[in-house]
Amino acid sequence: MKTVTIIVPCFNEAEVLPEFYRETRAVTDAAQGYDFSFLFVDDGSRDATLSILRTLQAENKDAGYLSFSRNFGKEAAMYAGLSRAKGDYVIVMDADLQHPPALIPQMLEGIEEGYDCCAAYRVSRKGEARIRSLFSSAFYHLSNRLSDVKMKQGAVDFRIMSRRMVDAILQLSEVERFSKGIFAWVGYETKWIPYENVERTLGKTKWTFGGLLRYALAGITSFSVTPLRMITWTGFIISVLAFLYIVVTIVQTLIFGIDVPGYVTTLCAILFLGGLVELSVGILGEYLSHLYLEAKRRPIYLLKEEAAPAGDEDAAEDH
Repeated sequence: MKTVTIIVPCFNEAEVLPEFYRETRAVTDAAQGYDFSFLFVDDGSRDATLSILRTLQAENKDAGYLSFSRNFGKEAAMYAGLSRAKGDYVIVMDADLQHPPALIPQMLEGIEEGYDCCAAYRVSRKGEARIRSLFSSAFYHLSNRLSDVKMKQGAVDFRIMSRRMVDAILQLSEVERFSKGIFAWVGYETKWIPYENVERTLGKTKWTFGGLLRYALAGITSFSVTPLRMITWTGFIISVLAFLYIVVTIVQTLIFGIDVPGYVTTLCAILFLGGLVELSVGILGEYLSHLYLEAKRRPIYLLKEEAAPAGDEDAAEDH
């Protein structure tokens, strides 16, 4: 019998956790030939999430949890879960039930076909704010254009992975993590499962528009140096144009004499170049911030409390 560990990052999910466990447990109980266990990761929640996880672990032999000392973010929660998961296969899914547990049997079929990963992607964003959908779509297009690491349009973190893929992901131990890019970067053949967007019915989303924008920016700069090259080429082109303009100005002066320079033209040129310099400095700052954070070599997360599923008390070594 193959073992499957389900990793569930949680941040202030007290309202939905009991329902999530019931629905997902109903699906896993119906899957024959697999031994499932749940590993919940409390990402520094400020509600009753940890209390509920303690109860789930005490009352169910297949449930365990990790609890962070503070909020380190979903990326850190996924890494912590992957580093502790012992299953032959590992599933990552959200606790908000927007990742349908009903897809788990299809994922198991895909992984048994020989794929190292079977992942879900949204074919629609029904119920989501239109502006958010547009920015999300633009992010995937832009990221795939700028980077050699290609991500599936609409891809989510909900997936099942083989042990060797999980071990490969754990070798990428950077602090500034962007898991969608990491999943694509390590390679391995992936089977994609389409699904319709599921609206959240319990609890509230923890993502703000600003947070998503910062997350997208971190994703692009983590897997592509194209913005840096664009700065170089932009500077080169402007330098060539400036040189040509100087030559034209000298020729005009020699032929027609000194002319009074245009105020508007000068002002526009200054504003344009000033804005371009600020943008370039900002892009450089993004890359420097990655180097700054990685150079500190701080741990990705710190644990406050943990409890393994009953019958599996030997917790995996902390990575």
